[in-house]
Parts: sequence; C-alpha cells; structure tokens
Amino acid sequence: MGADMVDSALSGEHHDLVPADFVALARRWYPNLSNKLLTFVWQGYDLLMKELPAGIDERDLERSITQSLELRIRRVMSGDEPFQIQHDPYERETMKNQPAQPPQYDLAFLLREDERIMWPLEAKVLETDTSVGEYVKDLTGEFLTCRYSPFSSEAAMLGYLLSGIADKVFGQLEEKIPCTLVAHPSFPNRPAKTSAHSRRVPPGKTYPVSFRCHHLILAFPGFSRTKKGLDPH
Repeated sequence: MGADMVDSALSGEHHDLVPADFVALARRWYPNLSNKLLTFVWQGYDLLMKELPAGIDERDLERSITQSLELRIRRVMSGDEPFQIQHDPYERETMKNQPAQPPQYDLAFLLREDERIMWPLEAKVLETDTSVGEYVKDLTGEFLTCRYSPFSSEAAMLGYLLSGIADKVFGQLEEKIPCTLVAHPSFPNRPAKTSAHSRRVPPGKTYPVSFRCHHLILAFPGFSRTKKGLDPH
C-alpha cells in the first residue's frame, strides 16, 4: 500500500464505491509503509518462536499459526499506529452478488480511519520446500486477478515452512509462478524476497496493473499437518 497504493490504485476511480474523501484519506498513508508492516510481522514471528507451541494446533495448522501470529503482531505494535492488524477480514470490493461470500484474507493491516483500506497477507503451509502449489495458486489466481488486494499495488504471501530450506522454496516459486525474485533490501538477513507482476484487471475496472508481492518464508520445524480433522482454508 503506502504512497504507491494511493497514487496508482486510488486515483479517483470507482467514484460510486470510492468517494473523494476515501481517496484523500488513503493519500495520507506515508511512503515505505510496507517495510514498517513487514517489520511487525517479523517481530511477531520472532516472539511466537520464543513462545511455542503457543496456540498452534496441528489439526488446523494454517489457521492456528496465523491466529497465534496475529496476537503477537499486536503485542509488538505500540497501539498508536494509524493502522491495526486483523485476522480473517473480508474484501467486499470484489464480492459477487449474494448469496456469495466476499473474499477473505488470512491477515491484513487496516487503516483505523477507514477499514476498507487494507494491506493484505495470505498464508500457506508448505509441508516441504517443494510443496508450493497452493501458494502459487493464491498468488496467480487471487492477487494477480485483482480478486484479492484490488486497491493495493502491494501485498504479502507468508509461507509456513515445516521442512526444508527457504532458498529451495524461492527457487520453486520462480519456476512455478513464474517470476524473478529479488532479495528484499530491507531484510537482508531474513528469508524475504519480492516479485513484480502485471495483473489481469477485470473489464471496466481501473485497479492498479503493476503489483509487487512480498514473499516471507517463516520456518516452523517440528510441526506437521494432521491428516484427520479440520483442513486449513
């Protein structure tokens, strides 16, 4: 999101859904916001790793990791930021006619003054460093079609890696998406990379075409997905 979200994504389009005051409010988000948001994610992850197993349940691994991560992101934030973190918020801009449910993010940072302004993060459990199918599907089928993150030209994918190494995951992503991954300049000592894409904007919409995805690989060694019980969404 940040400056380029509002400059490219909210430049006056969707006057029926996005009025002028919404655009003016969005423009107050300061530059380099993504670095600040992702710093909170990494700090929350570090705290979670110190407190394992926390609330993580292998019967519902993806959701329980995300829920535990959200609680710790909240703890490392001061509470004075102009945004907040939320688990499972809905994106109503791209919802279809009722009775269809709107798209739902695993996590998103929401602007306090207007909760429609979101910077989303999608999470996927990676059982090994080659099991990237669902991760790739979320990026290509949701973010790159503008179903997810319609107003934002940036978002993040979180890979919860149970076994393997992050560098191999990145290699698989470059091959399967396909894309070129670039080391994240703000997190040189973390398994974090970015990729640049051109999105498929639906006819009649003027969502941002250029899109930057942040890829964070969060290791959870020692955990496994229980085959019986609840499945992660």
